Amino acid sequence: MVKIDTVYQTVLALANKEQRGYITPQEFNLFAIQAQMQIFEQYFYDLNQFLRAPGNNTSHSDMVDLLEEKISFFERTGAAVGGGTQLPEDLYKLQQVKWTEFGQGNNNQTYDVEYVSQKTYTKMRRVSLIKPTDERLVYIRNAFSIAVVGKEQKTIGVTCNYIKAPENPSWTYVVVGEKALFNPDGGAVDFELHHSEQTELVTRILGLAGITLKDQSLYQIASNEESKQIQQQKR
Repeated sequence: MVKIDTVYQTVLALANKEQRGYITPQEFNLFAIQAQMQIFEQYFYDLNQFLRAPGNNTSHSDMVDLLEEKISFFERTGAAVGGGTQLPEDLYKLQQVKWTEFGQGNNNQTYDVEYVSQKTYTKMRRVSLIKPTDERLVYIRNAFSIAVVGKEQKTIGVTCNYIKAPENPSWTYVVVGEKALFNPDGGAVDFELHHSEQTELVTRILGLAGITLKDQSLYQIASNEESKQIQQQKR
């Protein structure tokens, strides 16, 4: 977690340095949502690049471990709802689907479920040798739900492992003397990213503000902060 008030105050301090500009709470919240999503999606791109790249040295392994740690915070396991097929509302990426056959007592059996396209599923239904069974299940997906099929469609016992999307951050406030003051009890939401992302959040929000507001001084501050961060990483 990264405290949203800490990020906003840092952004304001840098943006207002030598009277270079002001970012309103409304603007900050919009930039904060975008910046968090950019960093979040970068995790998956970076992890894919590291896993594909040759190398087994310590630094390579450490980076993979760190990225997996950052992603693990968003991993969830939940029962599909709405007849066993409705996907979780906070779903970002579906990882694995399982179906549990409930027996007497604790004699339950859980099976992995394989994803297939609607076109493949249609073909499978026509060929007895590859037709889905309760030991070889498949699922078809649309935007909001899945259909798990064995001998028949399963509506009970369907669970999924998935990556949740980060909740939108929000800096809430009250106005006192024409000044916006942080109000944590007004529904404030901190960033859900790894605590090490605080500087990156500040840098990206400044960059977004600089570009959006057409203020080159703000953009320069963001560039300077990013350069400092790169130099620190090299050292």
